[in-house]
Amino acid sequence: MRDFFIRWMERLINVAVILGAIGVFLAGGTVFLEAPGGEGLLMALVVWLVGALYLFLVAGLIYLGLGIYNNTRRTAEAVEQLVARS
Repeated sequence: MRDFFIRWMERLINVAVILGAIGVFLAGGTVFLEAPGGEGLLMALVVWLVGALYLFLVAGLIYLGLGIYNNTRRTAEAVEQLVARS
């Protein structure tokens, strides 16, 4: 049951990252189209850059946490196998 929740959490995180990327892209596009004067491109580039950095940071930390969980689980299984051999 625990593996079920972890697997689905990974899938939900993947969906959230994809939706976040789409949101950053659309936000930059909206700024580009709605900005006054000729500053639209610069403002859109800033939105895309900051949004992408934020998304990479948050998603990277979440995936790092899942990786630590998976490594801990595998280490515990390996230790259990070593103890069973002894």
